[in-house]
Amino acid sequence: MLVVRGVSQPGPRASEGARPLPLLATTLIGSYPQPDWLIDRQRLRSSLPARVRARELWRIPEPLLGQAQDDATALAIRDFERAGIDIITDGEIRRESYSNRFATALEGIDIEHPAVVPGRVGGTNTVPRVVGRVRRLRPVEVDDLRFLRTQTDRAIKITLPGPFTMSQQAYNEAYPDLPSLAMDLAAAVNEELHDLFAAGADVVQIDEPWLQARAEQAREYALPAINRALKDAPGTTALHTCFGYAHVVHERPPGYPFLGELTDCAADQLAIEAAQPRLDSAVLTPIADKTIILGVLDLSDDAAVETPEQVAEWIERALEVVPAERLQVGPDCGMKYLARDTAYAKLRALADGAALVRARL
Repeated sequence: MLVVRGVSQPGPRASEGARPLPLLATTLIGSYPQPDWLIDRQRLRSSLPARVRARELWRIPEPLLGQAQDDATALAIRDFERAGIDIITDGEIRRESYSNRFATALEGIDIEHPAVVPGRVGGTNTVPRVVGRVRRLRPVEVDDLRFLRTQTDRAIKITLPGPFTMSQQAYNEAYPDLPSLAMDLAAAVNEELHDLFAAGADVVQIDEPWLQARAEQAREYALPAINRALKDAPGTTALHTCFGYAHVVHERPPGYPFLGELTDCAADQLAIEAAQPRLDSAVLTPIADKTIILGVLDLSDDAAVETPEQVAEWIERALEVVPAERLQVGPDCGMKYLARDTAYAKLRALADGAALVRARL
């Protein structure tokens, strides 16, 4: 039996000419599998997400790479539409990782002489060095967004790395402290965000997974940086946080160490993974005034595909806490590491599961 509580609030609207969004809209978190002919997927899976550039991953030579990435992006968009997803991304097909495409395009960042720092879950990461004041010199993802807008009449979302996470993925040699660095990173994100909305984005999402890995530092300076990044946003904004990719982080805590604090952030929506950590829906109570994008697809098994009923069960548990008008559903993050047929089948189950619950409301 469904229990829907709370006062309904209007959800984000698709841009003019785009399809209206249904109740319990389905969405992507960001990435989708890149084709084997585009990227060396075995090499991608065997390495940590890139913080500096990783050009060696691409199979297509540079003069033709942009065209190949456009073609692969168009194929991903067709998959999203066929699967029945309501709010789609470009699959992050052009990216070597979720963060490095934007972070390494900023002034003040040295990617040619990287540093080695402790990793999020042990080991070490190679990261760019911050050698001067960080500034955005040009739009980085605007052309990606424009291409996405020309390819579909559905609502579209694009993602950016968040300022707190970027501050944790760099070696600071130029700022007196990380909070100062994060605020300049936030200003760069904010400039990009405004240009993305001007180019036709319906939703701009910032990714902040390191809020969970560095919760104490996050309490010190994450919220001011996030709110600076989202300042005066002219459209719907989302913040995504998680425990890391399933193929890297195999064990997850029972709850989020930095979640209730996000009620005070400026984002309209909060995207969190629930399937892989087997999250208790009660965890959503402190943030239920936001629109919640709930991850209901477990990406830890390369072969397993949820049934629509399993997806519906996750949604119905969430509806005990969050009203349907403020609930969207998607995968947990990191679809890019799945086989493409598995990823597509999971998205079909997502859309069919949401449809089951809509019919019961």
